[in-house]
Amino acid sequence: MDISRVSALVTGGAGGLGEATVRRLAAAGAAVTIADLNDEHGKALAAELGDRVDYVPTDVLDEASVEAAIAAATAQAPLGIAVSAHGGGAGASRVVGRDGSPAPFEQFQWYVNLFLNGTFNVLRLSAAAMAKNEPGTDGGRGVIVNTASIAAFEGQIGQTAYSAAKGGVVGLTLPAARDLTKVGVRVMAIAPGTFFTPAFKMDRADAEERWGSGVPFPNRMGSPAEYAALVQHIAENDYLNGEVIRLDGALRFQPK
Repeated sequence: MDISRVSALVTGGAGGLGEATVRRLAAAGAAVTIADLNDEHGKALAAELGDRVDYVPTDVLDEASVEAAIAAATAQAPLGIAVSAHGGGAGASRVVGRDGSPAPFEQFQWYVNLFLNGTFNVLRLSAAAMAKNEPGTDGGRGVIVNTASIAAFEGQIGQTAYSAAKGGVVGLTLPAARDLTKVGVRVMAIAPGTFFTPAFKMDRADAEERWGSGVPFPNRMGSPAEYAALVQHIAENDYLNGEVIRLDGALRFQPK
């Protein structure tokens, strides 16, 4: 894929992994739509990066909202790349707490809604838009990159909801890729390990001491720029399809 000839939609594009992806794809020549609910930072990022980057307030769980973001992207160029990098947190809970109470069902539903249902909503609507594109190399019309987590494979204590949601993203990858072979849309997922983003709300040095020290090599936390570089490679390598790539410095989560 020639990134400079397409538009890209990045959910969660106003922060963390998403912002790094927006910057990387814009630098590679793509028109980029930042789809997020952080109006202040989303507008500032779009203004910083120039005319081919815009911000559209987007709720990934709302069909009309996602369709509006896709329409904004396709107004600039055919939608060729869709990246789901939205995030959030609702706390952690053991299935049965120390006091004997069950985990809150609402918390489990929240994680599955945001990370799995929201990802699928973006995937299905983006794929439908891509299916209308003129085919390029090998008949390709676009690529969708979703964000899983290594917690999908080695979820820690208290992570049942998050791990189940991210496990769903992993399970979605291959069948979605197979579904979309007829329209020439590839589906990939990245499973990051511990990446330093603003969500940590602490100095990087403190975060590195707590979480980076456990990463085998490189012995540090990941950088959002490394996630973004992988997104670009996936977009440009037309033979990558239906796979989940771990990006974790060989880290394997322990129970806690």
